[in-house]
Amino acid sequence: MVAGESLICPAGDLLDGGDGVRFRVLHHGRPEPAFAVRYGGQVYAYLNRCAHVPVELDWMPGKFFDLTRHQLICAVHGAHYDPRNGRCTMGPCRGASLISLAVIERDGLVFLEAGSVLAEQQE
Repeated sequence: MVAGESLICPAGDLLDGGDGVRFRVLHHGRPEPAFAVRYGGQVYAYLNRCAHVPVELDWMPGKFFDLTRHQLICAVHGAHYDPRNGRCTMGPCRGASLISLAVIERDGLVFLEAGSVLAEQQE
């Protein structure tokens, strides 16, 4: 692990289009929920906050994808997000984006990159 990086999870915990891994980060000095998912073979991470109203997206812990497993969905508003960039593609916040977090996958592990935000703990 490089100085300043924080372990999120083993890479095998993230299956393509499958459940996400929840964790917490410090964002502007406050603990915030966050999540990581795998899509198209890549790992992406975001604050777990809808761009429309600040509520968590997952309808059950770790359930972020819609039934097609190609869009992230807000369980409260039905907003759909592209998992590759967090941009809202459908719903009340169309054009807005989730707040992305920089991650790196290395040696079978997924890390929050140094300087992204400070990881606090897994949920």
